[in-house]
Amino acid sequence: MEVSKQKESQFEILSIAEVSASSSDTSFCKSEPVCARFGSGSGFSKLRFGQESETSADIAFDLRISQLFKLGPAESLCISEASEANKEKAYSRGISIQFKNEEESRAFHCAFEQWKTEVVVQGSPLPNGVVSTSKSKFDDKIEASSAKMYFHYYGQLLHQQNMLQDFVRTGTYYAAVIENRADFLGRVVVDVGAGSGILSLFAAQAGAKHVYAIEASEMAEYAKKLIAGNPSLSERITVIKGKVEEVELPVKADILISEPMGTLLVNERMLESYVIARDRFLVPNGKMFPTVGRIHVAPFSDEYLYMEIANKAIFWQQQGYFGVDLTPLQRSAYEGYFSQPVVDAFDPRLLVAPAISHVINFTSIKEEDLYEIDIPLRFTSSASTRIHGLACWFDVLFNGSTVPRWLTTAPGAPTTHWYQLRCVLSQPLYVMPGQEITGRLRLVSHKAQSYTIYLRLSATVGDVLQTSSGKLDLKEPYYRMSQPQAYSLAQDQQPNQLLQAQDILTQSRDEDGSVPVQQPSPNFCAELHSL
Repeated sequence: MEVSKQKESQFEILSIAEVSASSSDTSFCKSEPVCARFGSGSGFSKLRFGQESETSADIAFDLRISQLFKLGPAESLCISEASEANKEKAYSRGISIQFKNEEESRAFHCAFEQWKTEVVVQGSPLPNGVVSTSKSKFDDKIEASSAKMYFHYYGQLLHQQNMLQDFVRTGTYYAAVIENRADFLGRVVVDVGAGSGILSLFAAQAGAKHVYAIEASEMAEYAKKLIAGNPSLSERITVIKGKVEEVELPVKADILISEPMGTLLVNERMLESYVIARDRFLVPNGKMFPTVGRIHVAPFSDEYLYMEIANKAIFWQQQGYFGVDLTPLQRSAYEGYFSQPVVDAFDPRLLVAPAISHVINFTSIKEEDLYEIDIPLRFTSSASTRIHGLACWFDVLFNGSTVPRWLTTAPGAPTTHWYQLRCVLSQPLYVMPGQEITGRLRLVSHKAQSYTIYLRLSATVGDVLQTSSGKLDLKEPYYRMSQPQAYSLAQDQQPNQLLQAQDILTQSRDEDGSVPVQQPSPNFCAELHSL
């Protein structure tokens, strides 16, 4: 716990008077000089009023919940907020302060602001953890409006229910934990972004010594209720409301568990918080569930989807819409529709080349490496067709000591609430069988807790080089859930074909700029198992 390095500050006040809530109340008043002291105690800064010779203060204000207003050149009002349980803005007490002169008033106000903002303060302690209320790295890189909507969304039970009812997701997490009891038995576990607390309960079921469930949204209160309703497990679980960037824990964790995956794995930028939790809380060589993530990409052909998006801009072709020519906005509208990644479940037979993959190892990646992700692309077309863009999905590995288990969102696999994602290009490419397709996929993070997607694909037909590029916002997808989405594998398609396509790993570029690809070794999971 950090504490202020400032020494106690002291001011002589001409007089103070307590502002009563009712005229019938007897207000505290001291007309003789009063000593005002700024200092830190119990991990946070306080303002105390009393006689200079007294050791105890008559009145004390917690600066975390106090405000100071200037009423005149030498008069101010200090007020303290009431309990957070009161939803309306209310104040528990107020003190009118009379200074000797305007200069002393200014000095007092400066000291008040300095102690209120510069001191690193700590929030109320929980049974086994402490929450910091100081500004964190999360606040520096994420827009306040985006964070507010994000935590509001995950603070609602209906959205938690949507995730809990994704039985592929929840069932895989349960199996990964219970099948690997040896990793949890007698261990300290931290649940990063605990939500409803379901993963914390799984860890406790597996025999965890203690679980710290960290949740920043109001869902933390529901998690407490759910955990308290399971008394055989609740004694070993502590819910802490706060961000992982701010929370302090009394011990290090042996294992982290989390569900930090968003659309295309990285949306919502929670992977960064997962990595920060690793650096702050995990013991050396501690385990992470999940351990590894992979983003899979492959070119696709879908004439129906392409026309569906392009036709949305037809509205703006009207030259006589109630006497108004709309065509000046047609191009902007057209580009706007193609800037939306499409989220739905698609038939894997739409893929025109085996997928390649970009691996993210959560145990070793640096937080800054997630700010921009660059994936070089190289495919070989399997058909004569038009390529309409790039299809994307992801999977994660729970590298347990007993049973390594994968959770996949691949097309053709049981559908999850993540579905798949497709980046549709406004200008398709024509390719022939055996045609080489090259390009680049860049994901650049932004402060709205998401990424800007830059996609470029190129193919040469004869002597003609075709190149198509697009810029898409992962924050603003087109949810295409009204279309058929539960595709099954074709009768002539072997179940392992798709998995083999997923397991082609992208390697580093050669000096000549080419991107070699290789099939992984048969014991790929065993190799990851040693991570």
